[in-house]
Amino acid sequence: MFSAAHSTHSGLADPADRIRVAVHAQDPISREGAHSQLRRCPEIDLREVADSGPGMVAVLVEDVLDQAALTRLRRLVRSEGARAVLVVRALREAELLDVIECGVGAIVWRHEATATRLAQAVLAAARGDGDLPADLLGRLINQVGTLHRGATGRSGAPAAGLTPREIDVLRLVAEGFDTGEIASKLSYSERTVKNVMHGLTTRLHLRNRAHAVAQALREGYI
Repeated sequence: MFSAAHSTHSGLADPADRIRVAVHAQDPISREGAHSQLRRCPEIDLREVADSGPGMVAVLVEDVLDQAALTRLRRLVRSEGARAVLVVRALREAELLDVIECGVGAIVWRHEATATRLAQAVLAAARGDGDLPADLLGRLINQVGTLHRGATGRSGAPAAGLTPREIDVLRLVAEGFDTGEIASKLSYSERTVKNVMHGLTTRLHLRNRAHAVAQALREGYI
């Protein structure tokens, strides 16, 4: 769920099914720019920031991720129950896991934030999928691998307690396959794959698929 997403032009017949999205930006130019791009997607219902809450997708547009921006992300996801898309110019290595573990499953570089790319990230976030730029996923894997190799005092099985089925699914998620492709590769139904991910994220109190992959990498499973 971290690679290119499917087309966003299918449209939704029922207005009630449209994804409610609020854009959070510190300046009006960034906010209006994001609105202009997102209005092109028929699946998206743009709302005011005051409407943020459970069931919403919050698009947070930042230049850099300072402590104030990270605090805003945590509030949106943990306190208000929104699903978050972060649009940012750059991320430092030290910030990457903070963002993922905060509950952000979709990240878009500002220079790549076209209408199609933004809509793709919003739809992925609404589904609970992950959508990370390929270079960022590579950095996440390298960073968590380094943390894992540098950890001391570990003994026995990793704390997460993942089942073989969960590990198989997470490996394919990390490699960028979507639910249908994972089901095909593992000879499962799509419902089974969704149930595996739901059970995993619920049992381990993980926020989304990106967080699940980060956890599996941290524990040395993948």
